[in-house]
Amino acid sequence: MRVALMVTCINDALYPGTGQAVVRLLRRLGVDVDFPQAQTCCGQPMVNTGYLDEAVPLVRTFVDAFAGYDAVVTPSGSCAGSARHQHSIVARRSGDTSLEEAVAEIAPKVYELSEFLVDVLGVTDVGAYFPHRVTYHPTCHSLRMLGVGDRPRRLLEAVRGIRLVDLPGADQCCGFGGTFAVKNADTSVAMGADKARHIRETGAEVVVAGDNSCLTHIGGVLSRQRSGVRTVHLAEILASTEGAVAR
Repeated sequence: MRVALMVTCINDALYPGTGQAVVRLLRRLGVDVDFPQAQTCCGQPMVNTGYLDEAVPLVRTFVDAFAGYDAVVTPSGSCAGSARHQHSIVARRSGDTSLEEAVAEIAPKVYELSEFLVDVLGVTDVGAYFPHRVTYHPTCHSLRMLGVGDRPRRLLEAVRGIRLVDLPGADQCCGFGGTFAVKNADTSVAMGADKARHIRETGAEVVVAGDNSCLTHIGGVLSRQRSGVRTVHLAEILASTEGAVAR
């Protein structure tokens, strides 16, 4: 199986450790993952703010970069959702039938990390070790657009040493929403404060999610509150082993 890593913009720019964790994890599970150098933004920020025509060159780049792979894995429900659902809208709008065909070929092969591990590799116990009290926030795109369901939680429950605690109001948005946080700052901050309050109620040391964009927002609120709660991406917990635990 030819597998490619779609690292996403935010991970490439701000959280390279998450992409590295995906590679370590997949290689540990016997998957030889490639990193196509031509990849760039999936175009989601443009699509979400109504600039569909401006997203066309990015979708072209995407299908060219990931052509020929059996699976494209990404540590982001948000970006996986864009590739699986938004790219076809952009391609149809472009009027380019060859682009539509390329998107139709590649989009179904794009997997959010937990989907790939559970559905494609058929594993839930990935040999991870993370001895901390942890709560899980299911991000909006992973929960609603992709429907990842309990896959991330099943993976976390199999981690050795972990104490996984339920998050009150887990299905409520954290308030990030990409440009929503910029255009509706007051509402975004209020939603983030509610999410942070629920996280603190759990007594968790760590809050985990499958999208670093949401963790950036949540982590910013928790940091300003001096809560002492850390944010860690799901990939980094799953890549952790005894003697090499994620910070």
